[in-house]
Amino acid sequence: MCVQFFDLINETMAQARIRTRIEDLRRKELIEAAHRVFMQHGLSGMTTKRICEAAGMSPGILSYYFKGKEDVLFAMVRLNNRLLMEGVVARLKQATTRWDRLEAIIIGNFPANLFEPNVANAWLSVCTASSTNPGYARLQRVLYSRLQSNLASAFAGVLPPERFAQVALALGGLIDGLWLRRATGEHLHPDAAIALVLTVASALLTSTEQVLLRQG
Repeated sequence: MCVQFFDLINETMAQARIRTRIEDLRRKELIEAAHRVFMQHGLSGMTTKRICEAAGMSPGILSYYFKGKEDVLFAMVRLNNRLLMEGVVARLKQATTRWDRLEAIIIGNFPANLFEPNVANAWLSVCTASSTNPGYARLQRVLYSRLQSNLASAFAGVLPPERFAQVALALGGLIDGLWLRRATGEHLHPDAAIALVLTVASALLTSTEQVLLRQG
């Protein structure tokens, strides 16, 4: 009886793990489908019907995994930001100097496949809702903290804390501003945005600081 009891527990736990994996997979598929719909139709066209059709699932299944359209948008922005951060990390691994690290961070914040009006609008929607939505506010804090940490790794040993705080705020504000411009539909190529941020970064630094950044 005892052996049969534990066999039953193990079987139940195995089934629960399978269900969890399936649910995680379905949720991921719905997020990716929402992203495809969003890229094609924009925020106003991101309907439940279109998302489920893009995922090849029945229309009612979305409400099982998400509370609503806002929840889907939140998950989609998290996906885009994860992709953006993965790009930054990949570039940082190849950097050999502090200036290389700075370039990697700036370039990684303007990926050609994400720096376009629809994605920028999704991010802007989350920013707007951050004042009333704790989840969105928490996501924004994580993103800003991550950028701050990445920049700190580039300027470590070069800028004192107060100078770093000023430079990091200026660069972060400029990055956000360029994404805001893109959200309004302004034609702005990623290369132009990258060049502008790097130019401003150079202008903010003294000649000695620039030399130190390029030395290693």
